[in-house]
This record gives sequence, C-alpha cells and structure tokens, in this order.
Amino acid sequence: MYRDDLGRFKEFKAQGVTIKFGKFSVKENQQLEKNVQEFLSLTGIENADKLLYTDRYPEEKSVITDLKRKYAFRVHIGKGIARPWKLVYYRAKKMFDVNNYKGRYSKGDTEKLKIYQSLHGNDWKKIGEMVSRSSLSVALKFSQINGQINHGAWSKTETQKLIKAVEEVILKKMSPQELNEMDSKLQLNPEGRLSIVREKLYKGISWVEVEARVETRNWMQCKSKWTEILTKRMTNGRDVYRGVNALQAKINLIERLYEINVQDVNEIDWEDLASIIGDVPPSYVQTKFYKLKATCVPFWQKKTFPEIIDYLYETSLPLLKEKLEKKMEKKGTEIQAPAAPKPVFLFRDIFYYDDDDSEGEDRDEKS
Repeated sequence: MYRDDLGRFKEFKAQGVTIKFGKFSVKENQQLEKNVQEFLSLTGIENADKLLYTDRYPEEKSVITDLKRKYAFRVHIGKGIARPWKLVYYRAKKMFDVNNYKGRYSKGDTEKLKIYQSLHGNDWKKIGEMVSRSSLSVALKFSQINGQINHGAWSKTETQKLIKAVEEVILKKMSPQELNEMDSKLQLNPEGRLSIVREKLYKGISWVEVEARVETRNWMQCKSKWTEILTKRMTNGRDVYRGVNALQAKINLIERLYEINVQDVNEIDWEDLASIIGDVPPSYVQTKFYKLKATCVPFWQKKTFPEIIDYLYETSLPLLKEKLEKKMEKKGTEIQAPAAPKPVFLFRDIFYYDDDDSEGEDRDEKS
C-alpha cells in the first residue's frame, strides 16, 4: 500500500465505503475529471497532458514536479474515489492522454505498425511513441491484425504454452520479497508445496505479455481460455453451472443484482458475486451475466443497467423459478451448494496440463 493511501483508506473505512478495483464507473470517471481540473486551476499548470505526462515537457518538468509535490497531487487526484492512488493515476493518464483519441487506424498506420513491430518486437511503449498513440492502443491493434492468430479449438501445444505463460507472467510480477520467500521455502524443502493467493491468479495479469508468449492467440482469446481453465481448477472439475445448478445460479445472480441496486455495471463487486456460483474467478461470473442479459433481455444494448436488472427480475426470474421447480420434481435431482471461495491454492493444483483443457468447448448451461 502506498503511504498516501493510508489516510484515505481510513476515511473510507470510517464511512463504510469498500475499496474498489476493476473498471471505473461513470460516477468515478466524472469525479476524477473534476479532481484533475481542480488541480490544474489550483496550480496554474496549463493542461492535463503536462500534469500527467510531465516527461514530454523537459523544460517545464522541474517546475511542474515542484507544484505537484507542493499541492499534494497524489492526495488531490484520488479525492472521493475509493481506490488505490496508483489505479486512479493510471486511469487519469488513460483518460487524458491525447494519443488515446487518434481515431481509427488508416491503412498506412496499420502498415507502419507492422513494420515497427517487426523491428522492435513487442516494445509497445516505444512503438506507441513512434506512431503517437498509447502503448495499449498499438498492442491491441496489433492483436487484431496479426495474421499468425488461430481461431477455433485450442491445440494441446497452445494450451500448454498458455498455462506456462500465465505462470511466468504471475511470477514475474511478484515482488522480490515474495520471490525470495518462495526460493527459501524450496531450499528448505524441495518437495514442499508452494501456494498462491487466489487474487493473483486473475488480477493484474498482463494479457498482452501472455499473448506474446503464446504467439498464436490474441490477448482476448488467452484471457477467455485462462478463465475456462482456472474455473475448472478452482472447482476441481465440478459442474457448477450446469442443469439445475445453472438455473439456481441464474436465480441467485438476478436476485442479488436486484438487491444491491447499483446504477452502473462497473459498480458491481464481481468478486463478491462469484460466491453465488461457487469457487470461481470473477470474470467467469461476468461472462455468465453477459450471456444471461444477451439471451433474456430484448434490445438490452439500448437499456440502462437498472432497466436490464428490472427486466430480468420482473420477467425472467419467474420463468427460471418455474423451470427449476419442474426439474426438481424428477426423482434424485439435487442442487449442489456453492463451495466457499478458497483464499489460497497450491501451485501444483493450478499450473498443470490436462488433455481436457485443449477441447475449447463450453460444456456449461446444458439442462
């Protein structure tokens, strides 16, 4: 935790506000924009680009840095936003980066991107500077145009590379202290069982980096496939979203979303909602919710989030309950209670290869 976050977090805790992660809501984006504009007015710094990308202005860098320090930039920018300062800062840089709003790539832009990637590999920061776009923008665009990308079922080799790539990227991101602790445990007991906190299995993973290691799939395919594999590992292969279990999970999900009564999908704590289905990653629940609204709510793209939830609660929920009742009449039909989320997993229980992993079939929701 950053020192600047300590005071803020204590205030949020006193107010009963939970610290959030994941996507920013519309309300948070508006608050962040307000914080940046207020800081610019307070300090006299000319614009957000100079404030957030100070290195682009070497002649003014020392003056701007002094102003940021004098007026507590870190504290000010995070005002009213219950998130770690670093996440707020990254979001501000993305929102106010002029290189993020260059519009569509022309044919010439795309050809340049291919040439620069062949020269500099996946150094997206350098390539982004060369084409005056953000590093994220060029990385994502290259994923779309990369002719090496496969589609359809994953092969055994691809799946093995993905599992290895995710493990390597997770280990790479660990702090030196964490790595030293792991190394010490192995030296003391080479046959010992190393463990990993569950959040590290799906939070903060650089999917662009995973894509580069897998080579034949883009980052979206890698993330989706990893969610599938991780869910299978966490649940020990149990069918947590199949048959009557799927119906009950949908009912629980709709009721919980109606109960929490949020105005924006980005305000949802998917980590908390995951327990409705069982010991699964948050992205798994997000995928199931997307499928639920897409299949049950007519013209959902034109509805607000509260309207979507109201429709699911008032129209879809009674139908799901009726369907579940009929299925429960069959002798021997039982609903499995969702397993409580485990805080820690053994490395060996997650990072191994199973022939079933490469099938690429969605076996869920058959009822």
